[in-house]
Amino acid sequence: MPLPAGALPRVVVVLSFSVLLRARGAAQRRPAHSNLSASCWSRLHPANMFNSYNVKFHHRKALTSPYPGSHIERSQVPEDKVGWLTEWEDYNPVEYTAKSVLARPNWADPQINDEGFSPKFNARDGEVERKSLNGLYVVENGRPRNPVGRTGLTGRGLLGRWGPNHAADPVVTRWKRDGSGNKVAHPVSGKNILQFVAIKRRDCGEWAIPGGMVDPGEKITATLKREFEEEALNSLQKSPEEKAKLEKQLQKLFSQEHFVVYRGYVDDPRNTDNAWMETEAVNYHDETGETMDNLPLEAGDDAGMVKWVDISEKLELYASHSYFIKLVTEKQGAHWSEDPGSECHE
Repeated sequence: MPLPAGALPRVVVVLSFSVLLRARGAAQRRPAHSNLSASCWSRLHPANMFNSYNVKFHHRKALTSPYPGSHIERSQVPEDKVGWLTEWEDYNPVEYTAKSVLARPNWADPQINDEGFSPKFNARDGEVERKSLNGLYVVENGRPRNPVGRTGLTGRGLLGRWGPNHAADPVVTRWKRDGSGNKVAHPVSGKNILQFVAIKRRDCGEWAIPGGMVDPGEKITATLKREFEEEALNSLQKSPEEKAKLEKQLQKLFSQEHFVVYRGYVDDPRNTDNAWMETEAVNYHDETGETMDNLPLEAGDDAGMVKWVDISEKLELYASHSYFIKLVTEKQGAHWSEDPGSECHE
């Protein structure tokens, strides 16, 4: 049911409470072998990314210009005016929805005022999930409102759905090993180095986790596996026999115990005031390396390149992906920074 704009204070409470519950659940599920202290985990857990509308983190990339794939410049939004709780009568955002979205591909909504289009925001709308992972969001003048704040742009930009656009990001990791098969430790931190499968996006050239959008009616678990196969193993170009072989090899990795890294809003350059990215990032760790060593990486679909990348704080990745990767290293007790004092700071 749409919320009136005046209901924002109530929404803030709902957001904080729902995210807090997920934080508690994740903390209770923390494996006994984790080397991460309770206080460090508390500061690093994804729930705290959204706590008190941490605008600096969430809305750095969502305020950048030009808008991806265009020459559109966002209206400038000062840092102290990002949050909706701050009144700004002169706010005059640019309206923009890409032609590729207006062409109505099967993954895109119609325009809000189109005849026969009556989306059910904050609810499951047929096969389309319009609920946010961060709780209820405000709907104002028929349009959903970005729960983190102003972006300087209205409409949908390159995003297909009004409101949350759901994605899934599989973080597939292994330990870096030497020629003898021994784990390689970083010479400064002394911690073992973790590697993850990274793709270079065709649209912007940035390195990223090989993820993608959740199809209507699709389960997150299916999306995670499908996206990894399509972007990191080029499954779309494989024969039925080759695909069957890939499926069998991946089944062991994707059916084992995994770690939900993050669920919620993503600081994405495609976000607008009325459409935004949300994701569920999940870590699938190949402890022995035996599964992934037998799978040749091959870029496919939206990926231009794919490779194993050593993880450290020097990584510069797309959207919020660096943060997700950091959480994985903390969970696995792996190397992140040469400065021991930075391990628990965000």
